[in-house]
Amino acid sequence: MKTIHAIYKNGVFQPLDEVELPDDCQVEFEPRQVEATHPPDLAAVYQVLAERYETGEHDVAARHNEHQP
Repeated sequence: MKTIHAIYKNGVFQPLDEVELPDDCQVEFEPRQVEATHPPDLAAVYQVLAERYETGEHDVAARHNEHQP
């Protein structure tokens, strides 16, 4: 049987993927804590957010209220 990855939250183990087991079956496992990883799609978002962009404005803070009603 393949390894099942889960998150423990509020006293319950929640599988991260589909589990191929019949309902109400009893299982036995030995939990092993692993490092949490961000899903690949979030990694790409964090990569973009970490980049610096050249806007052409030298003092962006000076224009802070420009688009306020």
